[in-house]
Amino acid sequence: MKQKNLLKSRKKLDLRYKQLMEQAYNLRQTDHEMSDISEFRALKTLNKLNRLKFLARGEHLQSIS
Repeated sequence: MKQKNLLKSRKKLDLRYKQLMEQAYNLRQTDHEMSDISEFRALKTLNKLNRLKFLARGEHLQSIS
């Protein structure tokens, strides 16, 4: 059950990251400030995604042992 929740969270964060990066790219030519803010939020989301992947990896290793 926990693995399903982790997978759902990872997919949600991945989608959010892609949306924010696309928004930052689209705003780059018209509004530099909003582009930077969107990119910052995307990087924070990517950080959360990487931490979640790390935790999921740790649980996977414990289940093997």
